[in-house]
Amino acid sequence: MATAVGKKFPDLNVDAMNEMGDTFKVNVLEEAVNNKKKVLLFWYPKDFTFVCPTELHAFQAALGEFEKRNTVVIGASCDTPEVHFAWLNTSKDNGGIEGVTYPILADSNRNLSSILGILDITDETYDEATGTVQVVGDNVSYRATYLIDEDGLVQHESINNMPLGRNVNEYLRLIDALTHVQEKGEVCPANWEEGKDAMKADRKGTAEYLASH
Repeated sequence: MATAVGKKFPDLNVDAMNEMGDTFKVNVLEEAVNNKKKVLLFWYPKDFTFVCPTELHAFQAALGEFEKRNTVVIGASCDTPEVHFAWLNTSKDNGGIEGVTYPILADSNRNLSSILGILDITDETYDEATGTVQVVGDNVSYRATYLIDEDGLVQHESINNMPLGRNVNEYLRLIDALTHVQEKGEVCPANWEEGKDAMKADRKGTAEYLASH
């Protein structure tokens, strides 16, 4: 499975839904490039499930922090726009995502998730009798996360299996690190956070950093 890091994000229009009940097309690459913003795109397996709503609410709670960092948040799954809208109309105390305001991609034709290689297909068999390809797995996305810069390049990619929820603060940290690299031309060492020392990208810089930390 090839990584998307260092490459342009796929140039593809995908159906999306928002809390107003509008279905519209979103092109993640264009969101970054045309608006000169970073994009944090996070995929989750299924609407109306268990870990998923906790993540959608966590990203919503941090939306102001992403906006401060010139970053657009986009959710995504392989559910249809109509299912997204039903979930958006379900209250939090009923396991819903009411109150989420960022767009959610509805990649129900699996076009984008297939290009990214993030579907949970463990095996495929060709059935000669019916002339069809049959898959083992739910054919839904893993918890994949992409940080895309203002030029549409993927700077970070991570994929969790279904039971493992994400830490939203880690994506804010990565955005801070990327912004620091872009603005200061320094590189960010392990566990770097905004306000901590970064390093010059050479041997002397590493030696000086390690000597003082």
